[in-house]
Amino acid sequence: MSHTPHELHAEFPEHEARIHELKESDAHFAKLMDEYHEVNRAVHRAETNVEPMDQFAEENLRKRRVSLKDELYRMLTAGAAT
Repeated sequence: MSHTPHELHAEFPEHEARIHELKESDAHFAKLMDEYHEVNRAVHRAETNVEPMDQFAEENLRKRRVSLKDELYRMLTAGAAT
């Protein structure tokens, strides 16, 4: 178990400019990014016992975070490799 926050800019440093661009220009991306940060913070609070929760709830949050990160990554790299 990691107690390190998984901030999006830290997860994809090579896409920092694209993250900013999509956040400003794509409402769907911005919404997903906000949800990712909300879920990510909840996982981090659970991992550090700031807001403990049962293991199943924490696992479901982690799965949601991975799903959101995958979708955000697909949006970040769409059209990048042809």
